[in-house]
Amino acid sequence: MLNIEKNSDGHKTTIRLIGRMQAEHLPALQALIKESRPRIALDLEQLTLVDVEAVRFLGGCRRNGMALLNCSPYIREWIAKEQKSGK
Repeated sequence: MLNIEKNSDGHKTTIRLIGRMQAEHLPALQALIKESRPRIALDLEQLTLVDVEAVRFLGGCRRNGMALLNCSPYIREWIAKEQKSGK
């Protein structure tokens, strides 16, 4: 299960992801990101488990300039491996 909390001050939006993130959660998260422009950061401190599609999505967010705050080492390393493999 994934819980999503959004906090915005009008200039920056922080989206906190809590729990397990899987491919099935991506459409809702993408919609939230789309409506939360301009500056967005994803807080991953309480993200406990991800699947490969979630990792690829997070990598794409980072490539597009979105900050990944409090990202655990295992997720950061997995993102790097996915990017090196070209996926």
